[in-house]
Amino acid sequence: MAVKHLVLFQFKASASAEVVKESSLRMLGLKEGCIHPTSKKQYIKSLTGGKDNSHEGAQHGITHAFVAEFESLEDRDYYVNTDPFHQKFKAFAGPFIEKVIVVDFSEGEF
Repeated sequence: MAVKHLVLFQFKASASAEVVKESSLRMLGLKEGCIHPTSKKQYIKSLTGGKDNSHEGAQHGITHAFVAEFESLEDRDYYVNTDPFHQKFKAFAGPFIEKVIVVDFSEGEF
């Protein structure tokens, strides 16, 4: 069962534009850098994201959105809990992020 992993960031007001850009590029780089421990291959099926450009005013401070897709819950769980490349990303970006919202779902399951 494929799993979509939606990640929303609100960067701290003190985060420079350079840090925000670097954090965003590193987030997108997780697709190539995260390697499955068994297959030794990339396991994120897709990863996309960008800066909010909505004019609705309903962002509640969220400035950036990313969507990763995993083949299985097990792959998603490894990514979230264990993957060393992902852990390095969190250590880098974490100090610059005010708020994170994560929602995972499988398409069509309600």
